[in-house]
Amino acid sequence: MYGNGPVFKAEGTSFRDQPYAEQLPQGLWTTGLCDCHEDAHICVQTAIMPCVSFAQNVEIVNRGTIPCMNAGLIHLALGFIGCSWLYAFPSRSRLREHFALPEEPCRDFLVHLFCTPCAICQESRELKNRGADPSIGWLSNVEKWSREKVTPPIVVPGMIR
Repeated sequence: MYGNGPVFKAEGTSFRDQPYAEQLPQGLWTTGLCDCHEDAHICVQTAIMPCVSFAQNVEIVNRGTIPCMNAGLIHLALGFIGCSWLYAFPSRSRLREHFALPEEPCRDFLVHLFCTPCAICQESRELKNRGADPSIGWLSNVEKWSREKVTPPIVVPGMIR
């Protein structure tokens, strides 16, 4: 389902054992949809070029299987015809699945249809707050986690029958 990327759970360690996990609400968004002011860099970047912020998020959420450049160009092209939300909302769903987050304030496609910039900012903040820096890319995050000997901050999805 997620390609051949590294598994998000180290042997003998659980997500909740990591230092950053204790401060985060489990199963809840760490920031609200309209809290763009909490990270001015992401806010400005997304206001000017939402395709860049979106692409950085997609690379992390998809464990490096979708290159940042590809995601950004697709988002940009769809943005010219007003349909970037069609490409963006599945990424939000995947992010929610990784962190067991609720679908709020409404369905993912509606959030991206009506509030795409706010949704992209919230998703980027969520990744940063949970220990993944979208601005450095997937491979750099994996290297950082290996160097720091921490479990990547993404919950392993349960098996589905």
